[in-house]
Amino acid sequence: MNDAEVAAADGSGPDGWEARLPGRLAELRVERDWSLDELARRTGVSRSTLSRLERAEISPTAALLGKLCSAYEKTMSQLLAEVESESPQLVRSSQQLVWRDEASGFTRRSVSPPQRGLRGEVMEGVLQPGADIPYDRPPVPGQEQHVWVLEGILQLTIDGDVHQLRNGDVLRFRLWGRSRFRNPSTKPVRYVVVIVQQ
Repeated sequence: MNDAEVAAADGSGPDGWEARLPGRLAELRVERDWSLDELARRTGVSRSTLSRLERAEISPTAALLGKLCSAYEKTMSQLLAEVESESPQLVRSSQQLVWRDEASGFTRRSVSPPQRGLRGEVMEGVLQPGADIPYDRPPVPGQEQHVWVLEGILQLTIDGDVHQLRNGDVLRFRLWGRSRFRNPSTKPVRYVVVIVQQ
């Protein structure tokens, strides 16, 4: 893992969700009885990086979290929800968890986080110009997603098919393989992802 893969997360302070994330990642590994070497094999991330992540010495990038979520078969929203307080029925804007990956130019807002008994979740993403985030595999194969572009241009690659989305466009799909979110323009792109759990 290079320096570009290490980024700061923006959360709710030293006692907030970002402080609890490393511990939860370590718990997930232990629950599966995996060593750091086994997790490194499953994710393609070095053992030393995983160790530093679990000890809160570094914060994960979007790409790194994506690899961990795939290994643990969880969406990023599900993982982050596990370190948040229980979500209320009414989620005020000020309560929505915002996570930033400064290195890759990605900001993620959990608009409607996962909650027990509900199947859908809503996430808002912002990619800065030139941002390019690849995901090797989905956390949950066959997961249904709807991507709606609010502002800008989003180049979205799903299982090898490239789609160029502009203001108001929606792409609906079930994700089985690789995906890639890229901003090819000179302005930020803002979009919404609706995820339907199986």
